[in-house]
Amino acid sequence: MIANQTIQQILSRIDIIEIVGTFVKLKKRGVNYLGLCPFHNEKSPSFTVSPVKEIYKCFGCGRSGNTISFLMEHEKYSYAEALRWLAARYNVEIEEKEVSPEVRQQQQMADSLYIINTFAQKFFSDTLFGSEEGQDIGLSYLKERGFNEEIMRKFQLGYGPDQRDVFARAALAAQYNLEYLQKSGLVVVRDERPMDNYRGRIIFPIHNQTGKVIGFGARIIRSNDRAPKYINTPENEIYVKSKILYGLYQARQAIDRQNECLLVEGYTDVISLHQAGIENVVASGGTSLTVDQLRLIKKYTKHLTIIYDGDGAGIKAALRGLDMALEESLDVKLVLIPDKEDPDSYVRKLGAAAFRDFVAAGKKDFILFQLEVALKDAAGDSGKKAELVNQMAETIAKINKTEDFTRQQDYIRQCAEILRIEEEGLHSLVNKFIRGRIEKQESRAAAQAATGESGIGVGTSQAADATLPPDEESISLLLRHEQNERGMIRVLLDFGLKAWDEQSSVADYILAECIDLYEMIDNKRLLKILDLYKNLYEKGQEPTTKSFLYHEDQELSTLAVSIMDLNLEISPNWKNHYEGKITTPEELYREDVLSTMHYVKLRKIKRLMEENQQDLAKPHEDEELMVLLQTHRHLKELEIQLTRHMGTVIVK
Repeated sequence: MIANQTIQQILSRIDIIEIVGTFVKLKKRGVNYLGLCPFHNEKSPSFTVSPVKEIYKCFGCGRSGNTISFLMEHEKYSYAEALRWLAARYNVEIEEKEVSPEVRQQQQMADSLYIINTFAQKFFSDTLFGSEEGQDIGLSYLKERGFNEEIMRKFQLGYGPDQRDVFARAALAAQYNLEYLQKSGLVVVRDERPMDNYRGRIIFPIHNQTGKVIGFGARIIRSNDRAPKYINTPENEIYVKSKILYGLYQARQAIDRQNECLLVEGYTDVISLHQAGIENVVASGGTSLTVDQLRLIKKYTKHLTIIYDGDGAGIKAALRGLDMALEESLDVKLVLIPDKEDPDSYVRKLGAAAFRDFVAAGKKDFILFQLEVALKDAAGDSGKKAELVNQMAETIAKINKTEDFTRQQDYIRQCAEILRIEEEGLHSLVNKFIRGRIEKQESRAAAQAATGESGIGVGTSQAADATLPPDEESISLLLRHEQNERGMIRVLLDFGLKAWDEQSSVADYILAECIDLYEMIDNKRLLKILDLYKNLYEKGQEPTTKSFLYHEDQELSTLAVSIMDLNLEISPNWKNHYEGKITTPEELYREDVLSTMHYVKLRKIKRLMEENQQDLAKPHEDEELMVLLQTHRHLKELEIQLTRHMGTVIVK
């Protein structure tokens, strides 16, 4: 865990123009900067960055955020990873919170392995391009395979010398620990002597999402019946095969832009497609897809296209992991390469443009393809067909997210038609599997409760998801009263520390006025900001927009960004069109605060009047009726006073 003091150091040094400008070409436009949005394809720039407010917003696709959320969105970093990236950028030494000795030891081991792998990658690349053996054997082999030097350097390819211990001696001479070298898989000890593990092989460095080398794949060049074709890094603190997709670091931005991930099996498939200009591609490393790999893909897109060999083994490999992909709500398509070809050879044979067309035209729906393959196998066997119906019903039942309901119904209709069975019958069978799964989840949850087990199960996760409002941000903006509530939070964040009068601040005024307004604030996330601000302020701290803009609670941070308004910036070019001084929002903050609070109060009065009116419509005793009428008159007078003070009579 990164210490709070370190986080504050990082936040104090952030320059949003510098960081966003690393990834987006920005041009100054008035007080803001403008560029092409990195999150969607556009020809006219609509991506605006405000150095004053330290936020960005695209007026094309609606994405917005701060420097940290930009790194999280663009680079797919976690919050901690984004902070570490910024710490490295600004040379801030990271101080960790106190952790257990076991956790600290794991962190130290992981850091050591990263350092060793970086050293090894440079050693192997230097050997490939700079040594006689590397050029004669490794480089010539790669060039024969059709790879150019640019693509080799992009993927940091290397070569392991075909000698006993060249790398081991270099690493030990550089003071690297032998135990860690063995743990990394780079060195083995035989006959009490360290020796290189990747001798005479092409080296494929494997990167994590942040670009760090976490392991290697090493392919043999010379024919040797006894040696395996590939050697991979053994699992350790930083290399877990089930959580890795080769090429994801190089492909992540293309996947995000094109909203589709192409999945192949091998390292060379990925590299060949990249060289052909098809960059939204990753490899599973020839293993069955795992949930962790699917979730990695889902961070970038919901659209997965699997490209595998068209032989029997390729088809079986492609179908593995289907149910998991459905449970993760991925839209999965399948493209089969003609027999005796693979993506590497086929893209060379067709060329980039033709290969793209082939993929676009050859996409098959995953579920319907599975049904097609299984039907051929059933071929008139009623028993097998019955099994197939059950299998398809169970598969469709895995599509269990609320937003996928229409998709599930479409599959039921299409599968029933292909199987030539009643749609209602298949629908009932799908529901049976869904009920069965729910019952198992409930039983498991009950068993955990009975034994006192902790942890989040499937049912708990789904329940938590159910509490999240669907697209609340876009829905709430349609509600006028919430816009007023958001305005109140905005002026509190923007001007809370400014003077209201000789004795009090704007925060004192707003927080005092809010006491009677709490119950009418419908968006509880806004209340969360209000309460947090109040707690910080009462403790003697000085909360500002930045306190919330970079809050570790990403939901709260996102809400704070959405409250801020880039349109409030005044262009310095206005002085060319208007004479005299132009008053800025900063100078008009008292008027802004008063206006905002008056609108919030008017909303409360209006709501109380509506509630009173509903009560008046009910039968009452004369005395009760008189009280209600007096209440209505009093509220109406308050409304008139406020509207007069504001210079308006419009209350919707």
